[in-house]
Amino acid sequence: MSSPHTSLKSFNTLGLEISAQALYIADTPEAIITAWQATQQANLPFIILGEGSNVLFLEDFTGGVIVNAIKGITLEEQDEAWQLHVGAGENWHELVEYTLKKGITGLENLALIPGMSGSAPIQNIGAYGIEFKDVCHYVDVLNLSTQKRVRLYREECKFGYRDSIFKHEMKDNYAIVAIGLRLAKQWKPVLNYGDLAKLNPATVCAWDVFNAVCHMRQSKLPDPRVTGNVGSFFKNPLIAQDLAEILLKQWPNMPCYPQANGEVKLAAGWLIDQCNLKGYQVGGAAVHRQQALVLINENHATPQDIVALAHQVRNYVGDKFNVWLEPEVRFIGGQGERDAVEVIS
Repeated sequence: MSSPHTSLKSFNTLGLEISAQALYIADTPEAIITAWQATQQANLPFIILGEGSNVLFLEDFTGGVIVNAIKGITLEEQDEAWQLHVGAGENWHELVEYTLKKGITGLENLALIPGMSGSAPIQNIGAYGIEFKDVCHYVDVLNLSTQKRVRLYREECKFGYRDSIFKHEMKDNYAIVAIGLRLAKQWKPVLNYGDLAKLNPATVCAWDVFNAVCHMRQSKLPDPRVTGNVGSFFKNPLIAQDLAEILLKQWPNMPCYPQANGEVKLAAGWLIDQCNLKGYQVGGAAVHRQQALVLINENHATPQDIVALAHQVRNYVGDKFNVWLEPEVRFIGGQGERDAVEVIS
């Protein structure tokens, strides 16, 4: 299905008034190929979207937007684990609920992360001590040029912090059509972060973790159906150990998480909060009053408002801490993806 100069307002959770030359809803791999071929024949750029929950459109898109709507979940029980094969167009949070209702544990820490399942590996989504890579078995991708389907196992996906091969070598001319998850039957709760640390490891169940995660997210994060946002706008920065030690002398209460590679992860929301930026506005865009990591479309914001706000937030934090935040969000220009750091620098 395609239509000319279609509004993308309902296809980006920031709710920006943006349009595309053409919009295609593709519910099969073949439909993705057909839509892609149409953009190629017309010599137009194209992008593939899920729910648009992690994109900032900088302007009207001059090409075709393909919405990946491939559905389907299949389960396979093995001796020690459950294997799930999930269509890229399945809603991620609904997948988390689906597994728990089936008595399958392991995804509960990732509840209420917005977006589609096919977007999860691109960002290597993560929250409360778990990342997508921890549960990933494989990712099925479609090579749009050859129309061949390729299965990449976890080690081949080059997962990093909010990073993967799908942001680099496989950014162009590939579409994720399905993900494969492996969820161990022997459940080990991950209770290191936030209110989860208050739960009793001896008596806790996966639903307790799920409910606590949902409560934490709902208390801090605005519902994009009410207030336009893309969740966390910035990545939590990774810094060198010596800089972390300098900062801790000045701010002893600064949250920091030592990493296996010797770096230290900081909480971007805390850094922004120390700059007293909650509620700070540029045009129709604002820093959320409950969670400083979230930038919101408060009042008919333009893409330029969001960019200007992100630029100012980055500069305030950089000047105060010598830590330079990078957007977690993908920036989409009129012809395709742009370098987000470059845009807000």
